[in-house]
Amino acid sequence: MTRIKDIAESANVSTATVSRILNNDPSLSVSGETRKRVLEVVNELNYKPGRRKRTKAVQGQEAFNIGLILTNDEAIDPYFMSMRQGVESVCDQYSVKIASVFNIGKSDFSPGKMAGLDGLIVLGDVNSEELKDVYVQNRSIVFVDFLPEEENYDVVISDFETATRKILNYLFSAGHSQIAYIGGKGLIRSIHNGRVIEKEDIRLSTYERVMKEEGLFQADNVLVGEFGPMSGYTLMKQLIGMKPFPSAVVVASDPMAIGAMKALHEAGIKVPGDISIFSFDDIDASAFLNPTLSTVKIHTEEMGRTAVKLLVDRLKNGREVPLKVILPTELVVRDSTGPKL
Repeated sequence: MTRIKDIAESANVSTATVSRILNNDPSLSVSGETRKRVLEVVNELNYKPGRRKRTKAVQGQEAFNIGLILTNDEAIDPYFMSMRQGVESVCDQYSVKIASVFNIGKSDFSPGKMAGLDGLIVLGDVNSEELKDVYVQNRSIVFVDFLPEEENYDVVISDFETATRKILNYLFSAGHSQIAYIGGKGLIRSIHNGRVIEKEDIRLSTYERVMKEEGLFQADNVLVGEFGPMSGYTLMKQLIGMKPFPSAVVVASDPMAIGAMKALHEAGIKVPGDISIFSFDDIDASAFLNPTLSTVKIHTEEMGRTAVKLLVDRLKNGREVPLKVILPTELVVRDSTGPKL
């Protein structure tokens, strides 16, 4: 029997992209060529969708219509796609329907568009003050992967601080002291015009703090650009020209690390023989690179599921005390790291 995974492999896209094309998701941004290719593979493989399992709602249980706000392009960032999948995976179980999907920079965030929504789940960094102005039920909002300054919201985040310390301690134990950092800018996005405000990235601030504690911090070893493979590639090319060349680098995301490894390969620099790489996210591709990528596993799907549970608890039980859920992370050590030679 043909699976969505088979279609994704044949069409060279993610399983999430295939699923959203088959479900005619209006918020998905893919080219007409990609959509056509996926549908052609669906026909070639004679794919027949299985009957979707539904969890029976408890008799008399109230159903909720919620909105989902996306602040990043899921088509190129599997990190946020996985969070969305986590949200969607438990909606039936909790009698929740995603009635509206909003995209930063593309959607109309007027009060009229949000009228009738019982709550909102926000994936990523968004200006919470602006959101409060257009969504009057402002306590019924859960922020995922973002900690707003206001403390009256529910939030679900991962423990990046502990994860960064674990990476550095692992590299220290392997004999590394010249450790660089490549990361992206933390950006808070406006819901009205897409304008962005830079914020502190906890991975970078923790890296700086730990390296200073060890007396090893060098400002020249910190390179920050945009999240994504191209930025990782460009920043690594800058790092390659520095003297002394670091023996290890912490990269803020797997997509950035993929670009960085390409730059190293082009320069004839061996990983991990000449430089070790440790990244964040543990996206599916990280286990199939050559060498395989050492990374921090972020439980992104669980973050999405937890957001739904928090929102339903607010709506159903009337909880007023805001909750902050911090999910643990795991170091996944693979072939891109080794001892300092």
